[in-house]
Amino acid sequence: MTLNIPDEVARQLVPEGGDLSRRALEALAIDGFRKQIIGLFQISQMLGSTRIEAEDFLGRNQVPLADLTVADLDLDAAAVEAAFQRRNR
Repeated sequence: MTLNIPDEVARQLVPEGGDLSRRALEALAIDGFRKQIIGLFQISQMLGSTRIEAEDFLGRNQVPLADLTVADLDLDAAAVEAAFQRRNR
């Protein structure tokens, strides 16, 4: 695949000596994961990394591994509380 990006824009996207191709690949991986088109395994394949390295990559780029809501956390907290109550009977 070939992308035509003006040199001035390329210099703004990637620091001096950076790899524009790698930056574009990483941006595609992040976008695909955010849109739930690809998963961690596919990201690791794209970037030539392990699954753990893919998780680290997403973390460094402020991409959450899961979309948790407050309601999800409330349900988890209630389940933990119920388990704790059962244990202390």
